[in-house]
Amino acid sequence: MGVGNRQREYRGQMPSPGRPSVAWREDRVRLWQAIARGLSSVDAAATIGVPPAVGSRWFRRAGGVNPRLAPSTSGRYLSFAEREEIALLRARDLGVRAIAQCLGRSPSTISRELRRNASTRTYHLDYRATLAQWHAERRAQRPRTAKLVTDQRLHDYVQDRLAGDIVHATDGRIVEGPQVPDWKGRNKPRRQDRRRATAWSPEQTSQRLRVDFPEDESMRISPEAIYQALYAQGRGALKRELVACLRTGRSLRVPRERTRQSLRGHVTADVLISERPVEAEDRAVPGHWEGGLIIGTGRSAIGTPVERTTRFTMLLHLPPMEGLGSEPRTKNGPALAGRGAEAVKDAITSTITTLPGHLRKSLTWDRGTELAQHAQLSIDAGLQVYFADPHSPWQRGPNENTNGLLRQYFPKGTDLSRWNTDELQAVAATLNSRPRTTLGWKTPAEALNEHLLPLQEAGVARTA
Repeated sequence: MGVGNRQREYRGQMPSPGRPSVAWREDRVRLWQAIARGLSSVDAAATIGVPPAVGSRWFRRAGGVNPRLAPSTSGRYLSFAEREEIALLRARDLGVRAIAQCLGRSPSTISRELRRNASTRTYHLDYRATLAQWHAERRAQRPRTAKLVTDQRLHDYVQDRLAGDIVHATDGRIVEGPQVPDWKGRNKPRRQDRRRATAWSPEQTSQRLRVDFPEDESMRISPEAIYQALYAQGRGALKRELVACLRTGRSLRVPRERTRQSLRGHVTADVLISERPVEAEDRAVPGHWEGGLIIGTGRSAIGTPVERTTRFTMLLHLPPMEGLGSEPRTKNGPALAGRGAEAVKDAITSTITTLPGHLRKSLTWDRGTELAQHAQLSIDAGLQVYFADPHSPWQRGPNENTNGLLRQYFPKGTDLSRWNTDELQAVAATLNSRPRTTLGWKTPAEALNEHLLPLQEAGVARTA
């Protein structure tokens, strides 16, 4: 049978494959480049010009893992533009050799392209560029078989460490955990029980293989390969619901740049710590404060503002509101535990306004929502508020160090609401009268008075 007869041979009607992804590779490469810059999947989709639902679907199907596609296919293969040119020239009844000459391709390449990509979605055998592109992309999807798929022993070892049952230390019986909700492909349910498992991390599992199988090089796998087997569909034999056994319980990987740029609703770009005045860095000028909360049982808390230069400490009394524990919680209502945004704002205002204005320049807080009313705080207290970066406690070193000292008086696991204002002031006075190495063995109270004395002398001179 000749080539011409094979081209006219009817192969039966195929079901419609849907809309071919013409710019599949280029669009996805640009999407992941935008995500790597810290954009969400919706914003990244808008940037590259695809529907937001498409961008979210690509991100979710990949499990949040960048597939690291090549920017473009090799010139060895026909591009979509060349396939469109073939379709146009074919419609003008040009032969195979004429089309090949126009495109600078081999006639055999054009012949195979026409023969294997004839449209069989209908009863016509016409060549269609979009359908040919879809077939080419479908054939190109030949991922490397994951090691966890080919090695059943390694697969069982990894899966047992990720999702193995908790066994009693003495009698070896399985300890039954709580009933957990069904996994629906989303993140772990908030404020609900999670499945109890041995739950080794991928890194622990990977490193333990070297201990348990020191002579067997086949029992080796990297932590990233385990993560991809969990998150990326088709990359491994591990079940997707095993992500609930990880410590974070995330169903999708979070891009690294997104975690660095993530902002809560109350944190805007103009109140980040990078916008704080330079004079606050060297601590030469007093008046720049750092603050946070120490947390106790029963949702109790104490506020701990600390001055950066002198280490002078002021403690905020945050008593529980009436109805805590006896009334049901009201959605979007005040925090009855006493550490809500309005309560913390009022406590800071009433405490720090006892100081002169030149000692109230800025306040750096962590990302807690208890300072969501920072804009009103800036107006009431004349204090510019800034927020530290996520997971960066060293940016508030004096406050973190002071919180550690305060645990001597307010241990973890105790109810902090039982202490009244007088008792908190007594503890603060104790800390402020404690000599510090960083102050040349002066106390914070003495260091603060040194900065207050010139102002007081100036006031006495003006009065005289």
